[in-house]
Amino acid sequence: MINTRIIRAPRPGTIALLFRRMAPDPRKELEHKRFDAIGLIQTDLPNLFYLADVGQKAGAVFAVEITGNCPQHINTVAFFGDTAAVNAAMSAAKSAYGEKE
Repeated sequence: MINTRIIRAPRPGTIALLFRRMAPDPRKELEHKRFDAIGLIQTDLPNLFYLADVGQKAGAVFAVEITGNCPQHINTVAFFGDTAAVNAAMSAAKSAYGEKE
């Protein structure tokens, strides 16, 4: 199972929602970066780590785990970057997920 979304031109309120659900270190780093889009992938942990790696290799994005309270161990990774980089990361991740064994 994989759920994906791309948020283009995120509004400050949306960014604040995401910032509240990430660890302090990546939040501090992102507070000083400019980004035009956010790609979101929700899946189980093994796929999450694999797809985060694939996405970072495909585009100049900053990947952050978004934490939640899911008892089924479903987590989310967010790719922050310019629109082209986020699109490339998301496309690569979706393709890689389709190729998994």
